[in-house]
This record gives sequence, structure tokens and C-alpha cells, in this order.
Amino acid sequence: MRTASKGGRTVDRAGRRGPLRTLAGLLVLALAVAGCGSAGAGSGEPDDAAPAASADRVEPLSGPPPEPALPVTVTSADGTEVTVEAADRIVPLSGSLAEIVFTLGLGDRVVARDITATFEQAEDLPVVTRGHDVSAEGVLSQRPDVVLAESTTGPEESIDQIRSAGVPVLVLDAALALEDIEPRIAAVAEALGVPAAGEDLNERTADRIAAVQADLPADGDRPRVAFLYLRGSASVYLLGGAESGAASLIEAAGGVDAGKESGLDKDFTPITSEALATAAPDVILVMTKGLESVGGVDGMLEIPGIAQTPAGMNRRVASIDDGVLLNYGPRTDEVLASLAEQIHGDGTAE
Repeated sequence: MRTASKGGRTVDRAGRRGPLRTLAGLLVLALAVAGCGSAGAGSGEPDDAAPAASADRVEPLSGPPPEPALPVTVTSADGTEVTVEAADRIVPLSGSLAEIVFTLGLGDRVVARDITATFEQAEDLPVVTRGHDVSAEGVLSQRPDVVLAESTTGPEESIDQIRSAGVPVLVLDAALALEDIEPRIAAVAEALGVPAAGEDLNERTADRIAAVQADLPADGDRPRVAFLYLRGSASVYLLGGAESGAASLIEAAGGVDAGKESGLDKDFTPITSEALATAAPDVILVMTKGLESVGGVDGMLEIPGIAQTPAGMNRRVASIDDGVLLNYGPRTDEVLASLAEQIHGDGTAE
């Protein structure tokens, strides 16, 4: 039996719980209206080259699905020792975790999803969350062998109720940066009894990210990029700071996070003309559904302060699908490639 510390693995590091509650709630709000793609089965594609960027499908590892070697014991991010004895019925309680499970080749074992799992292969699965809250009854009705959750998953009473029913619940800290990808994939793979598949997926993911970064412009100024969270239907307009989750992506794509650089050390702050003037972004990064919610670029420019920034004056907007932007996982290379192309290009948004 494997254990969770250096002969096994501590699932992830704790200590990020507070600020990410806000971020998780915002992302759920965004994805609640984002919808899903069309249904599709999860057959593997060749691994030798990254597929065209798509926010609608994940790409499982090539070859036959791995067979879990169980039981295993790991340490949850909340300090709980978790023994996983079977993985025939898996419930991942975030889109990011669902993406990892499907990409490992275990998608046919997933029996329910969180609302933020927006890729095609998960479309027909029952949803076991209500808004930002997990329904313990909904999860338990699926008779899961194991539940995967984030440190931001709540309410805590639901997690406790699921555990009290005898179901192993593995909590992982939410990912905020590229360096979180490797331990996160390894932790999920080990907990599900497929550590070799985790190693293969980590190698593929790292190679693809490195290939994207190798093609970044070597010369020229690094554009200042401001991550804006927009939700017009709820009148929520926020500027991302150092803890927004976007800084690592922006920097890896060859940009400067304008919010972080301007001194915003938290996750988000309300958009004001003063904050935008200090950030002075050359490019604005938004989630696709967020941009749609304010009426596109023209509507976004009506938000006070945006039109006066260099990005606003030049209509420089980068847009990436809500369901993949901040997942930090097997599709991060696609996100980086799209982001790099948009922030280094000379085009303007229509």
C-alpha cells in the first residue's frame, strides 16, 4: 500500500484557501451561463503533436486506458488520510480535476460532474452542484467510489456529509501557476492508482508547454496585460491582481501582468478609472463569456476607465474560453499558444 509522504505523495500544499474562495465563486458564476459543447466520446488522438486549440474537448493519452492499481492511501490537502480502494465510479468536483481524470484515460469511470466541467466528453454527465455549492445528496446518489475536490469546494458541510457516508474525498489545493501542474496531475494519478499514466501525462504536458514557449518572440517589449473579470448580467467588473490565477499564464506567454505589476497583491479589485490608469495595460485579457456578457468589445469600452487605457484606445483584447483559461492542466499549452498569439499580435478586436 502506497502512502502519501515521500514514499507516496502529499496531495498538494495547503494555505491558499482564503482568496481562492472569491475566484472559485466568480468562475462558477461565469461558467453557469457558459454551457457545454456537444456530446462526444473520448477516444484518444496521436500524442506526437498538440491538437488545434479547442475549449470543447480534452485529449486522452494514447493507447488503452490505464487499469488502477488499488488500494492506495494519500494525504488530502485538508490533512485527512484518504484510502482509495476502488475507482470505478469517480466524481471530480471541478472542471479542472475532471479534465485531468479524462485526460488520464479514466473518463469512462466518471459518473457526475461539476458545472465548470464544460468540455464535450463530460456533457451528458449529471451535474451535482447548485451554483457554487456541492449537493451532498446529488453526489451520494451516484454511489461514488472516490470524490475529488478542490480546497475551494464547498460548503464544508457537504464534504463532511459525503465523508460521513464512507466515501473517500480527496481535497487538492487549487492551482494558481504553471508550476502547480506537475504535482497536481501526479497527485490525481496516484490517488486513482495510475501513477505511470500521470508521469506520461506530465511529460506530454511539459513538452507541449515548452514547445509553445520556444516559439515566443525573442525581441521587443513585453506587453502589459490586464486580466479583467467581467459579468455584465451581475454588474461585476473586476481587475485581476497577483492572486487572480492569470499572472503565471501572462508571464509564461511573454507578457507582464499589469494588475500585479501595478501593486495589486490580492486576487481581484473592483475596476476603477484610477486602478486602470495605474495598470496601463497594452492588452486586456478576458474570458469569452465575460466579454459577451457586456456586449463585446464596444460594450466593454463603456465601462469607466477602459477606453482610456492603451489597450482600450487600440482595441487590443485577448479572449479565451471560460472553461479552460485558468485550469492549469493538460490543455495549458493550448491556452498559452492562444494567449501568446493574441497579446503579441498587432491585430485589434472588432
